[in-house]
Amino acid sequence: MAGGITQRAGRARTAVARATILPLLVRAAIALVFFGALTVAWPVSLVISRYLAILAVVAVYPAFAPRGRGTTFAVLVVVGGWIADTTYYDARVALWRVLAIATLTYVGHTLAALAAVLPYDAMVNVDVLTSWLVRAALVVLGSAVLTVIVLGLTSELAGGAFLVATLVGLAAAVGATMVLARMLRRT
Repeated sequence: MAGGITQRAGRARTAVARATILPLLVRAAIALVFFGALTVAWPVSLVISRYLAILAVVAVYPAFAPRGRGTTFAVLVVVGGWIADTTYYDARVALWRVLAIATLTYVGHTLAALAAVLPYDAMVNVDVLTSWLVRAALVVLGSAVLTVIVLGLTSELAGGAFLVATLVGLAAAVGATMVLARMLRRT
């Protein structure tokens, strides 16, 4: 057991010695973005308490393990905090919070995807990160505009038409998931 711990410590020292700045910045950004998402999603009374340290550990976890379950766990904790705040703490649903949580969660997830394929010692051009972030910003902007438009239409379409649109959208999402799953099985 002591030999395993010594080997891991040696590999960690080697990784720190060989690490380059850009992959480290990507991992730091993952932690920072998920920390922002967690602090926006969770109730203020819990964020300003001693539980902030637990949220910080959850935010840092995907930065250390972007290939593993760290990102999924962080996203689930963000969603759990949002559900706890809006149901148990009865917080008002504000558009800025919805957009902030969605934006920060998406950016954290996409940065974790980049970090998962980016070795810690890679020599990467800044253009790679810039183009990745520009694409993420375009997705966030498009989603935010679409969200505001759809929320504006919900007041106009309240009733049966809104229910039909919701069910059609849900069916389309399930259908797209089934098509993607079938395509993955073929390859």
